Amino acid sequence: QVQLVESGGGLVQPGGSLGLSCAASGATLDYYTVGWFRQAPGKEREGVSCISSKDSTYYADSVKGRFTISRDSAKNTVYLQMNSLKPEDTAVYYCAALYGTWTMDSDKYDYWGQGTQVTVSS
Repeated sequence: QVQLVESGGGLVQPGGSLGLSCAASGATLDYYTVGWFRQAPGKEREGVSCISSKDSTYYADSVKGRFTISRDSAKNTVYLQMNSLKPEDTAVYYCAALYGTWTMDSDKYDYWGQGTQVTVSS
């Protein structure tokens, strides 16, 4: 059983930065594709970024060049560094894990964290 816990959310002004963490237990996260998703109130959940077990990465066009996904194997943790934040980045951010080929289809992910709120506002 894989358990995921997100942390690092908060309130930041436009142009600021936040780093999100996804800490895993119950499995070695290196063997999974790990994705970051976000959902604003009343909106459908959307894929933000993912990193495969081979460390290939994907970024949604809306965050490309601003966000970076990475792994720390020693800590069994995946990170999402978010820079140049915009108000439209405001959402609850979730990490999720998939034992399979990488995808940004949220329905394919097996394990989900509880989410962490990111609010970008002046």
